[in-house]
Amino acid sequence: MTVEDRRAVVARVTEALEGDARPVAIRGARKVDARGVRSGWWVVSDARGVIVASGSAGADGSGEEAFEHACRSAGIDPAAHGAVIDAGGRILTPGYVDIHAHGAWERSFDDGPEGIDVARAGHAVHGTTRQVLSLITNPVDVMCRNIRAVRERMATGRPDILGCHLEGPFLALARKGAHDPACLRDPVPELVDALLDASGADPAAGRLGCIRQITIAPEYEHGIDAIVRFAAAGVVPAVGHCDADYAAAKAGFDAGARIMTHMFNAMNGLKHREPGPIPAAVEDPRVTIELINDGFHVQDPMVRLGFGLAPHRVAFVTDAMAATGCPDGAYKLGELDVNVVDGHARLVSNGAIAGSTLTLEVAVRRAVNELGFAPADAVEAATLTPARAFGFDRPNSVTGAPLGLIAPGYAADLNLLDPTDWTVQHVWCAGRQLR
Repeated sequence: MTVEDRRAVVARVTEALEGDARPVAIRGARKVDARGVRSGWWVVSDARGVIVASGSAGADGSGEEAFEHACRSAGIDPAAHGAVIDAGGRILTPGYVDIHAHGAWERSFDDGPEGIDVARAGHAVHGTTRQVLSLITNPVDVMCRNIRAVRERMATGRPDILGCHLEGPFLALARKGAHDPACLRDPVPELVDALLDASGADPAAGRLGCIRQITIAPEYEHGIDAIVRFAAAGVVPAVGHCDADYAAAKAGFDAGARIMTHMFNAMNGLKHREPGPIPAAVEDPRVTIELINDGFHVQDPMVRLGFGLAPHRVAFVTDAMAATGCPDGAYKLGELDVNVVDGHARLVSNGAIAGSTLTLEVAVRRAVNELGFAPADAVEAATLTPARAFGFDRPNSVTGAPLGLIAPGYAADLNLLDPTDWTVQHVWCAGRQLR
């Protein structure tokens, strides 16, 4: 894709997201979501960007009347040319939800409004309809500025930005990965308050800010207290980038942490007499477990193992950085230099893995086509499970309509995929067509 082509895509996607929803009617699809796989599926959404009806056509033609009635109720004439999309047997999934990604198309979510628009478009065209924007470790004043930029972009009313994830600065030095060691801090109360203030949160007034998730190493002196404070403010703390033993991780989850940041990566691993944080997450049914399914961060045998450890609680994430969707070469992750070779990003300074160039489209596709996962399970890991981590699987103040299923009352976040290779061909976010 040329620079000019990319600019045109960014402009089109941004305009669609800032515009109004339109009714959508799709028929003849193979529906795949967490509730299973069904052929001959149809779905209709209205001008609010919410699904009003869905169902199966039936071998005897039953369901046709219901489909046409739903179309007319949504303001669609089912007989009008081009009013109804014939999926022709293509796969229909809910829109993908990525709760941990840093950027794409040479831009990061730390780069202000323009960077957010570019990176979001880079993921949106691959079926990621909703995204929590991950911000890298920086000096606290810079992180506060970047939080405010996300907050301001959300204030425009576009539905695709769910908030931000702070991957730092409260990370263990020994497990820092590609984060700047000079910026790592113990999460003392004044730093917690500064970040929450930048997000617009007011716990006393019950006002939710734009921070959705924050990764914390619970073994810090003030780690557990910070988890309690963030959870009380409506943020979902995550255990990760930590050197915590089993007891410390369990204490973090008991204090209110509800996510494990990219399991296996940037944490002490499984040992028979030093179990570490992973069993604490696996044993706790309240915890959603992130997993980077690119075959590089986590090799395939461990992806299979990890996925099976906590059924219906593993969320595929990308941890994608600015090189996503771009050629190999030199890039930045925060202030650190990164070199990308064969699609794999590493710090120039020490060779540490520096995020990925993954999209959820690829994560789902390789889960089905390379690892042999059941299609419904693979799709669930990129849709309903990440949505559930923040309560977005039910009506809420951030998304309004719930996310993660193709069912009445859910947001019209839809992907049409090629049935042979699972590549994304068409995308809608809340009834706004992005591709």
